[in-house]
Amino acid sequence: VQLQASGGGLVQIGGSLRLSCAASSSNLDAYPTAWFRQAPGKEREGVACISSTGHEKYAESVKGRFTISRGNAKNTVYLQMNDLKSDDTAVYYCATDIDSLVCMELGGFYQGMDYWGKGTQVTVSS
Repeated sequence: VQLQASGGGLVQIGGSLRLSCAASSSNLDAYPTAWFRQAPGKEREGVACISSTGHEKYAESVKGRFTISRGNAKNTVYLQMNDLKSDDTAVYYCATDIDSLVCMELGGFYQGMDYWGKGTQVTVSS
């Protein structure tokens, strides 16, 4: 499974972006798919995850601002990011777990992700 994350960019505080994660050879709706981010000097952290049945999980820091969803095309997952803050600046990655049906969160990280896309940079500036 090859994943491609896109949609990052430079946005002002309070602005919005929509990230896309596209799979080249698989239907992402069969597996849990998650978004992670890594800011400079910090560890990678889980942002949001959607299970095979559509159940959504979010990090506390993004609840109410970010929404993870599946596209009509079965190979795409989106992350809609609203009311962006400077702390949201990071490289964002998508990943999927083809051995599970649910999102397994532990310590702020979604476990068991087998395949990762290259990141897309999100920069929130004032």
